[in-house]
Amino acid sequence: MQILYEDNHLLVVNKRAGELVQSDPEGTPALEDNVKAFIKRRDKKPGAVFLGVVHRIDRPVSGAVVFAKTSKALTRMNEMMRDRKIDKRYWAIVDTLPDPIEGTLRHFVSRDGRTNKAHVFSSKKGDAKEAVLDYALIASSRNFHLLEVRLHTGRHHQIRAQLAKIGSPIRGDLKYGASRSNVGGGISLHSHSVSFEHPVTHQLLKVIAPPPSDDNLWGFFREATEG
Repeated sequence: MQILYEDNHLLVVNKRAGELVQSDPEGTPALEDNVKAFIKRRDKKPGAVFLGVVHRIDRPVSGAVVFAKTSKALTRMNEMMRDRKIDKRYWAIVDTLPDPIEGTLRHFVSRDGRTNKAHVFSSKKGDAKEAVLDYALIASSRNFHLLEVRLHTGRHHQIRAQLAKIGSPIRGDLKYGASRSNVGGGISLHSHSVSFEHPVTHQLLKVIAPPPSDDNLWGFFREATEG
């Protein structure tokens, strides 16, 4: 477990692709449980550990996940999430370059609970909700392209579904049209940074999550962006 930031109120962890943030109905072990166990062991807490999940990212996605360590912080962070005051940036690797190479995507997204898949429409349809994101090309390799994505809404599988809608599915994301899977079953979507005003100290925070170190392509793009 890689802790990116921690104080008395918050903890930000760099999640590995394939981990659940919260346990599913089958009781599969999740990051939330691991963090609680780690805090209990490290701090020698005799009772239960309070830990609130501020936001979730999909199981095959890696990157920054924010937890609240106090009820005060959780309440305030939840309000900030509702008011869209938390800036979340993702990195996505695609093999088909979007045209144009930067822009804003506005669609309507509905969730199919039977298939656990998002359906994307160009106009309002049924119970579909508006989904908005910005994207921009930040680096390219010979065969792949790295996009930075900024979310304005938080719909089910939003980035995955909207990029697929414009013909640029995320590397490894078979559910949304990728040609092949990634080793390990994850997809090349990474929660790269979260920025917000601290709910208690009001300090401006920006937490960056390094992309997976066990993937050569991520390594290439990390060097390309740092250079």
